[in-house]
Amino acid sequence: MARRPLPRILSSGSARITRGREIARTAADSATDVLHPLIIVSRGLGKLAGLARRKWAATPKEKRGPTLLVVAGCGLAVALVPYGPAMALASVMAAAAWQGRGRSTAKSGPDEAETGRLTALYEALVPYFSTPDDPAPLYTHGGSWADAFHDYAFDGNGRLTGLRISYPAYFTDGEDESRARVEQVVHAKSGRGREYRFVWDEEGNELVMSVLPALSTAIAAQRFITVPGETVLGFTDPGAVQRTVPVVDGDETRDAPPVIWRTGPRSTEPHLLAIGGPGSGTTNLLRSIALQALPYGDVLIVEGAGAGEYACLRGRPGVLAVECGLSGALDTLQWAVQETERRLVAANHARQADRPLPEDVRRPLWILVDRPSVLGHLAAADGRPDPQELLAVPLRHGRAASVTVVVAEQFDSLETLTETVCSHTRARVVLGPAGFDEIEAVLGAVPHTTPTPDVPPGRGYARLGIGSVLRVQVPATPDPFDGATSDTHRQAVLALLPDHHQRAEPVPAQAEGL
Repeated sequence: MARRPLPRILSSGSARITRGREIARTAADSATDVLHPLIIVSRGLGKLAGLARRKWAATPKEKRGPTLLVVAGCGLAVALVPYGPAMALASVMAAAAWQGRGRSTAKSGPDEAETGRLTALYEALVPYFSTPDDPAPLYTHGGSWADAFHDYAFDGNGRLTGLRISYPAYFTDGEDESRARVEQVVHAKSGRGREYRFVWDEEGNELVMSVLPALSTAIAAQRFITVPGETVLGFTDPGAVQRTVPVVDGDETRDAPPVIWRTGPRSTEPHLLAIGGPGSGTTNLLRSIALQALPYGDVLIVEGAGAGEYACLRGRPGVLAVECGLSGALDTLQWAVQETERRLVAANHARQADRPLPEDVRRPLWILVDRPSVLGHLAAADGRPDPQELLAVPLRHGRAASVTVVVAEQFDSLETLTETVCSHTRARVVLGPAGFDEIEAVLGAVPHTTPTPDVPPGRGYARLGIGSVLRVQVPATPDPFDGATSDTHRQAVLALLPDHHQRAEPVPAQAEGL
């Protein structure tokens, strides 16, 4: 059967509808262009009216009458001035046009430079996240990064500050070497000189990268809110610990997350080892620990470098000795051995007699040794015993005798530390610039962040026992007698030093088990 043609009205109706839509769209665009100034002024008048309404609502009732009187007076003055109403109308229109001007549209995606950075990072990750046998590879040369990269964020300079990377399930994310290679690539392509945190989600096959803000260096030495047996080593990132303490940070007071080191008979990490390079802040850390220990205990300081960094503590109540020479250091440490043994005997007798421990046994004794390798070298040259050998008894039995040992040394003398010192100092701190290998050699684990080559004094990492590696910034505790110390820091340290006639506080009985 022959197909009958459609009626003329049906065959030409669609063309007329399309042509009508185009004419209506063109008319609407033309009207918008013509009426655009009026639209802007109308939008601005609405905003000005809303602003005036909010101002009037915020005006107290007792002031509304005088305000209306002032407004009426201004309106009368404008009406009496030649060309006043016209000028007022022009001013209002100008203000409305300014308020109603178009705003810039929100950014919906990366610009050309940011796209280039994402493309370069994607291409750099292809050798690590692809294999020739993959039938549907997520990473291919010349491919698209849109399926692999999510939640990207950039700073004002166009550098990545956050990124979530998806990777194939066959990638060996359980091996440290494979992770380290990927982290190194992401670090290099995202920009050096910043510290990055990498979080691996092995179940979801995702890697989350974020840029960490710099820790505050404005927290100086001060009295921290802690209980006896707790020492603040420094401050770390928010969320890394479950506790905060109020601190004075520059000109403001805020809550900061501290790295708390707990000592005493029930501590699992009763002794501490701090390692760093020259000027890294290990001496600053020991001064901070001494100032926190003095209110509740006795402090004995042995300074191997002999630079007089602890002269401010000499002769203070609670400071038993500050020794810099070899002979004085050996005699002082020999006394510390005898004191540890005496405390052990007294504690044993008290427990056998079912009596509380004597106060002189419960009172903590802190032994701070700075640069023992220097004294060891002098002792070897003079044929005398290494001072580190005298630390064996306080290190092994110090927890039961309320004796705490803190040793600070530099990286270049790390191999001179004895086995006893290394095995009994389970609380560790690394300060100053250091690589992954150096940090792992001291802490026993690598951090989840990328160390930077330039760090301020007192910046580093801390690990207490088998805990996680935390970033740390030690409170600024410089030598107050140093001419380079600022007046603010000098006064902060001097305010914490006990007066020469002041007596140290006794240790509360409930603090014995800390």
